[in-house]
Amino acid sequence: MTAISEGALLWEPPDELSRDSRLRAYMRWLEQQNGLRFDDYAPLWEWSVANVEQFWESIWQYFDVRGSSPYTQVLAERRMPGAQWFAGAQLNYAEQVFRNASHDRPAIVFQSERRPLAEVSWDELRRSVAALAAGMRELGVRRGDRVVAYLPNIPEATIAFLASASLGAIWSSCSPDMGGASVIDRFRQIEPKVLFAVDGYQYGGKSFDRRAALAELQAALPTLECIVRVPYLETGEGDAADSPPHIVAWNDLLTSDAPLSFEQVPFDHPLWVLYSSGTTGLPKPIVQGHGGILLEHLKSLALHLDLRPGDRFFWFTTTGWMMWNFLVGGLLAGCTILLYDGSPAWPDIGALWRFAEQAGMTFFGTSAAYIAACMKAAIEPAQIARLGRLRGLGSTGSPLTIEGFQWVYQHVKRDLWLASISGGTDVCTAFVGGCPLLPVHAGEIQCRCLGAAVYAFDDDGAAVVDQVGELVIVEPMPSMPLFFWSDPDGRRYRESYFEHYPGVWRHGDWVKITPRGGVVIYGRSDATINRQGIRMGTSELYRVVEGIPEVLDSMVVDLEYMGRPSYMPLFVVLRPGVALDDELRGRIRDMIRATLSPRHVPDEIFAIAEIPRTLSGKKMELPIKKILLGARARKVANPDSMANPQAIDYFEQLARRIATADEHR
Repeated sequence: MTAISEGALLWEPPDELSRDSRLRAYMRWLEQQNGLRFDDYAPLWEWSVANVEQFWESIWQYFDVRGSSPYTQVLAERRMPGAQWFAGAQLNYAEQVFRNASHDRPAIVFQSERRPLAEVSWDELRRSVAALAAGMRELGVRRGDRVVAYLPNIPEATIAFLASASLGAIWSSCSPDMGGASVIDRFRQIEPKVLFAVDGYQYGGKSFDRRAALAELQAALPTLECIVRVPYLETGEGDAADSPPHIVAWNDLLTSDAPLSFEQVPFDHPLWVLYSSGTTGLPKPIVQGHGGILLEHLKSLALHLDLRPGDRFFWFTTTGWMMWNFLVGGLLAGCTILLYDGSPAWPDIGALWRFAEQAGMTFFGTSAAYIAACMKAAIEPAQIARLGRLRGLGSTGSPLTIEGFQWVYQHVKRDLWLASISGGTDVCTAFVGGCPLLPVHAGEIQCRCLGAAVYAFDDDGAAVVDQVGELVIVEPMPSMPLFFWSDPDGRRYRESYFEHYPGVWRHGDWVKITPRGGVVIYGRSDATINRQGIRMGTSELYRVVEGIPEVLDSMVVDLEYMGRPSYMPLFVVLRPGVALDDELRGRIRDMIRATLSPRHVPDEIFAIAEIPRTLSGKKMELPIKKILLGARARKVANPDSMANPQAIDYFEQLARRIATADEHR
């Protein structure tokens, strides 16, 4: 494969797509309804961020969002945090989903390692959601109650979410491959009433019994009043805690023939809680609302990914990643959503490409890590699966390399629209992403998304073009968090995004805005771990590692800067006389895998004498990350502010070894 340079032209939208896309139809509607004429994307984006009230009201009107009460004001005040959108409006996310019901196409197509390809019709989806909602009502679930799920990406998860939303309850989910302690750290904060859970899951051809983890959840969540067992491995009844809540079977809740109804809630009523971690404390429980998510996903999925009725939309994800919520949002665009549960590499790396053929996939969403794995395996997707219906491929989770862009066009399909996107759990969407009107350039995301006032700031807080800076958002968006759970004064919320630039959202990514309006993401600018799209705070990993008797202290950094594959080393300080042998390395990895997830197992483990710390005792994660990425130590770590400045020497030497290794690759 002949190397190409960043910015090389790889694809241009065909005339049919440019003319008939949903984005172009929206632009024509703006001209007809509001007298606003835009000949191409750049001025449309400029208008959308300069006139956020008018833009978001146009999304409401264009998609004919319906509620039981109208809004009295689009935006009370342009401020972050604290923007209040569409005051007075009463609606329901799930109701908007079922406006797309059709007899001509299924709502869901599903396949897993355990179940063959199957379809769920819109009628079946409606009946199941209605019956489950009625059953949940009998269990006492009411508006504002928290309903949590420990489920894989199976139709039952989507059904349970929609039933929860229809009641005005607040949803939250974790994947069963997450360890019990990590799930407890998330769910315990929001005090759930009902838990949906499987007995186990299958991954890579192996079954994993989760009954013990379920018993752990029962014991640790005292607010639970009911557990709904969803059969998957069908292992039988698990061990119960000493005082378990009421336990019911999934099928026992699906006996009602009550009609589906929708609790009308305010625009900013909580829809779900997602989790994104900083570097200290428990995972942040991010609360997002019915209306904000509804408008954002309609915009992102219909306008930026050009999804429409008849499309079959897929993203490879688990229920613990925001892309699952985004995938379910495909129902808002009238799509059939495709769900897959299992390993993308079992029985071989071609599994998802064959699923694409079998499911009639039109849009394939995945991660940069999966594309890299396909490249390393030297597979030819175009030769192992018929991909004639596939017209779009999405990539997210980490920066897609120039080589990844090139591989897609050489080995998947030449007439494919590659929509690389980047955003965050924090808003459950992409800030920057695809555009059906623009070309695709190697290593470059096509555009800043409509309504997302994204800029790159230099160290002085000035917007820059064609140079790397901090990704910031300078205008509010409706899907920004309403609040963090158990953060009554908003302090943790403000510290997470607005401490560096008051009134401006700092996301924590290195980004470059190109002169043509494209975007290049270079990785995280903070110490957050980002593995295969799952962001996780270092504090969670430290609690696990430092709970091992031989380990006194630890530090982890995730290196993914300038398009390199992610590399995450773990540094440990051991008790005197303890050696870091293969047995201890294996035990550390196994503990991380079991307690947190396989994604967070470090690439290498190093024993060091001491962890660099500030005078106040804080681990110097970000300075060490910058040093390992090539920054001069004296520029990012002032010895006078350190408790142990000599600890930097080891990392300077390691950075030189990494740089030398890169030169010889």
